[in-house]
Amino acid sequence: MKKNLATIVSGESDQNALLGMQDKEREAQTRSVYEHTRGREHRSDAVLRSSSSIWTDSAFPYHIIDLTHTLDEKISSWTGTCGFHQEVKLDYDLTTSDVSFRVQQLKMHAGIGTHIDAPAHCSRGKATVEQLDLNNLIAPCVMIDVSAQAHESYTLSLDDLALFEKKEGMIAPNSFVLIRTGWDQFWNQPERYHNNYRFPSVSKEAADFLIQRKAVGLGIDTLSPDRPESGYPVHAAFLGSEKYIVENVANSISLPPTGSFILALPIKTLHGTEAPMRLVGLLPM
Repeated sequence: MKKNLATIVSGESDQNALLGMQDKEREAQTRSVYEHTRGREHRSDAVLRSSSSIWTDSAFPYHIIDLTHTLDEKISSWTGTCGFHQEVKLDYDLTTSDVSFRVQQLKMHAGIGTHIDAPAHCSRGKATVEQLDLNNLIAPCVMIDVSAQAHESYTLSLDDLALFEKKEGMIAPNSFVLIRTGWDQFWNQPERYHNNYRFPSVSKEAADFLIQRKAVGLGIDTLSPDRPESGYPVHAAFLGSEKYIVENVANSISLPPTGSFILALPIKTLHGTEAPMRLVGLLPM
């Protein structure tokens, strides 16, 4: 493209040619992303019409789904205590300026609520939060729903993944894989959600399989994909492979098995190994 731009001289015909080239490239990119993540040709024309509208008007061609729990002082955390506090340092009626303000201070664990684990969380010398590649934090999403059979001792297995792929097709490379266990139903019951570290988790074999499928990250709607007695093999596998983990995901029931995208947006902290985040799902209209 740089070579083409360098050879274009001024003139209306050349400008129109360039605009035509850009339009074709945009359409090709839209079609490529859709067909890669969806693979359902009977909807491609409708989605292309919706997606291409972003270039001609202000309409955003996706439904936005909030996959993030709200932080407050009653939520559960890994330690069993809240780990989140919000204090008012200056309130409206104490403001001396013409405009009133409320100023707050937050005190919290880095791994609180819906949050991200960077590779450095358990692998010395690997990427910290601010070093995570945005290209991997915005990714096609694969949602694997095992909520019908999940319980406090349930572990996602290779059989679960094989069943998913038999029904939905092979998990595409560079996907964010989200495991829905249904455990987030207990989020507003902190003791039940924590449950003395008894919650659905992921097996090492399943984690290794997803890494072979080149998943960029793993999410789950529990405190962790590992229970402490397992020795944290999923953390070791994913973070050791320079991938990331998202824990305490909310509202994953709103996502389809394939065809959506995620935006994983952690607070950008220097040398951070964990960080609270806003996790957002995008579903093509």
